Amino acid sequence: MKKFWTLRYTMINMLYFVAFCTVHAYAGVYLLDKGFTNTQVGLALATANILSVFAQPFVAGIIDKGGILTNRLVVMFSSLFLCAGSLLLIFVDGIKVPIFVIFVLMYMIQFVYMPIMIAMNFEYAKAGCNINFGLARGMGSAGFAITSFFLGKAVADYGTKVILFVTIVSMALMSLVVFFFKKPTDGEKNSETDDTDKIKESSGEKTGKDSGNIFVFAKRYPFFIVFLLGTACCFFAHNMINDFMIQIIRNLGGNETQLGYATFLQAILELPVMALIGIVLKKISERHLLVFSAVSFFVKTAILLFATALIGMYISQSFQMFAYAVFIPASAYFADNVMKENDKVKGQAYINSAITLGGVFSNLVSGRLLDGFGVHTMLSVGLAVCLAGVIIVIIAVYPMMSKKFLKGGNQ
Repeated sequence: MKKFWTLRYTMINMLYFVAFCTVHAYAGVYLLDKGFTNTQVGLALATANILSVFAQPFVAGIIDKGGILTNRLVVMFSSLFLCAGSLLLIFVDGIKVPIFVIFVLMYMIQFVYMPIMIAMNFEYAKAGCNINFGLARGMGSAGFAITSFFLGKAVADYGTKVILFVTIVSMALMSLVVFFFKKPTDGEKNSETDDTDKIKESSGEKTGKDSGNIFVFAKRYPFFIVFLLGTACCFFAHNMINDFMIQIIRNLGGNETQLGYATFLQAILELPVMALIGIVLKKISERHLLVFSAVSFFVKTAILLFATALIGMYISQSFQMFAYAVFIPASAYFADNVMKENDKVKGQAYINSAITLGGVFSNLVSGRLLDGFGVHTMLSVGLAVCLAGVIIVIIAVYPMMSKKFLKGGNQ
């Protein structure tokens, strides 16, 4: 079991995104079925996002300091929590308060350990494990896609309890796979990795004191903080579409079955892009790719805004391959390249916190906009915020431009 690192890391990603599909993509479907209004759904998701914004860097900071809490343990225990939470939801069916609390915690935990799972890849790679991150992450999207394709029809036929059963099975299997996914000891590292580590240690490359809290981190990486703001704006629109997709589809004449097809399409198109991202990054800088993905988020939202039939929604979802599929691996490499060694996990966590923060504002605003003004107004607001995000990302990722707005910082 010391080999097949990519295969096992791929299994972890696929199982994670099976549950990501059930908990996140079908959050609106599940909560609406339990009697929640659009505003209450938005409140539940916003609460979960707010909690995860604080929890992600907190947990990452503990891991960065070293000690008993590792990336692997956080991933394993988080998977077990999601499994237990789904079991509890089966027994409290029909009681809104416990459903709200349990679902919020599950939604929050799943966001918290996403960047930890990404950081685990870089940690294991440094230990000599040959992992194809792009392929593994792309197969995660494939797991999401396959789940969504069948889950939409299953929910339409058998009800929302199917969502909970799929979550239980996937998270139980994931916790088992992660349990055996143990990093090689120092003596098992390959010589190439050891030599690289020695060079880095002797030269002081990417090392330094832990940046501590957010204020110290911001002083050390001001350009990165600006990038996080742009990320939050882009994902404001992205989360708006994902969390309220069922309402958008119903507005275009579809139902849960079309939701399954739509989420399948966007997820399966992520696979080839993420699988090949390692090759692309050898030709194109991750900074250029981040700008490209931000523009694609804008185009995706614009197409959906002006869609008058389900075909427009499918075309919009196709842009996922240029938006989300490019952003996730490019931002992971961007953070790993610009962060000092003791800040790497926090860097990944702050990106996910920015994504989550975009979701917070999206959830708070979108539910009210839907109830008060409808789908078109909601998407118009999302498009405007996304445009601001594109501009901010361009300013942040290009050193010559960011220097006009910022002083100091490590780029």
